[in-house]
Amino acid sequence: MTREEIIRPENKVYGRPELLMPVHTHYCPGCSHGVVHKIIAELLQEMNVADKAVGVAPVGCAVFAYNYIDIDWIEAAHGRAPAVATAASRLNPDALVFTYQGDGDLSAIGTAETIHAANRGENIVIIFINNAIYGMTGGQMAPTTLLGMKTATTPYGRRADLNGYPLAISPILASLDGTCYVTRQAVHTPAAVRKAKAAIKKAFQNAMAKRGTSVVEIVATCNSGWKLTPAQSNDWMVENMFPKYPLGDLKNVEPQQ
Repeated sequence: MTREEIIRPENKVYGRPELLMPVHTHYCPGCSHGVVHKIIAELLQEMNVADKAVGVAPVGCAVFAYNYIDIDWIEAAHGRAPAVATAASRLNPDALVFTYQGDGDLSAIGTAETIHAANRGENIVIIFINNAIYGMTGGQMAPTTLLGMKTATTPYGRRADLNGYPLAISPILASLDGTCYVTRQAVHTPAAVRKAKAAIKKAFQNAMAKRGTSVVEIVATCNSGWKLTPAQSNDWMVENMFPKYPLGDLKNVEPQQ
């Protein structure tokens, strides 16, 4: 096969989504954020809704999401993304509004905003990256940090009697009447990426159809914070994170015919 045949459009098997900006990433090698960014960019392009999309990113590793996905973005204060997304959705009812939040942001300082937005059934999508640690600020313990897990603030491991128990917030959100779809996925294998993409697509469709709040939790790695290689991080996540945060749908309310 000649070079000209190889580069023909019909022979192309992969390419950068048009909405994914051609810039250097600030994420650490092996970080799950970049994969999720790619999924979001692909979906907004494939669903032809980029011109209607509004992303809300607060403080944390995702704070520079606007550098990577070429849509309208709003920067929110730490933990306040669901409140800001509520305003954006209500003021622009035809928009596809989603938040992009880490576990420290969503399930610590932003717990109230998250729960009440979901309880109201706001027509937004909450994308929740759970890597069980504060990645951006130095690797401190997060609400989702596992028992026994070492962090900068739990150097001997998290203790229930001292630090409390890990907070699994997605089941709490699934129990609320305002949520229509709550799922937990991962992006550590090609098969997992396909499932995560399908989940985010469903969440986007729910928001556009005004079915209420959809939550997509991505169980993710933070190899820098965990002090592991990317490959070791994936293995550690499977062995330790998945038992506490098992993958799959927690709630899926199908629209009435």
